[in-house]
Amino acid sequence: MSTPDILVTGVSFTYPDGHVALEGVDLTVERGERIAVLGPNGAGKTTLILHLNGIYAPARGSVTIAGLPVIKANLGEIRRRVGIVFQDPDDQLFMPTVRQDVAFGPANLGLTPDEIDACVDGALRAVGMETRADRAPHHLSFGERRRVALATVLSMRPDVLVLDEPSSNLDPASRRELAEILAGLDITIVLVTHDLPYALQLCPRSVLLNSGRVVADDGTGAILGNDNLLAANRLELPFGFDDRLLRSP
Repeated sequence: MSTPDILVTGVSFTYPDGHVALEGVDLTVERGERIAVLGPNGAGKTTLILHLNGIYAPARGSVTIAGLPVIKANLGEIRRRVGIVFQDPDDQLFMPTVRQDVAFGPANLGLTPDEIDACVDGALRAVGMETRADRAPHHLSFGERRRVALATVLSMRPDVLVLDEPSSNLDPASRRELAEILAGLDITIVLVTHDLPYALQLCPRSVLLNSGRVVADDGTGAILGNDNLLAANRLELPFGFDDRLLRSP
């Protein structure tokens, strides 16, 4: 068996105010898997993903990425291996041009100019933004800025891509375009979302969190087809959703 890309073992985490955000979480994600992390507000979803690249450290338990423990001594390499795309793209875009934003990460890896250019060009092509390279990010649409934020992570050539609510605030065309981009990536993906159809479209497997615990880990169709499970965890499919999609292979 190959080493999993993500191994979370018995992770618990409590915020300074005493709120227990995670309690005994176990999660294994194999190389190349695509999983959705679902759950109501306050379930611990964002807290969990911030453990994957060492932004948070567990009070108990451990996290490893492709066999490398997520500890202080390894944070530089961990943050290259695990790229997080946050919900608000403006949290990740701060340079005068798109190209400079996408080049920022590779430049800090100490790569040569030719290597940086190759990383940037590849990342921009992957998200369909190569024609926007010389534009100012704040002149782009919201959907375009989200794709540039994704490119800033892809330019680091991570092993694991984590996306926090990637479809939020996107119009239908931008939502579809982003899904097509993500479906075409050959990389391990963890997608945190309230958009249940998006999870079904992109992720064969889902993990359901509530009150800091894993309450279900199964095929996405199986979880979304369990009305009692959804109701117990304050999740709902959109009105008019075609239930036949849950039975698709």
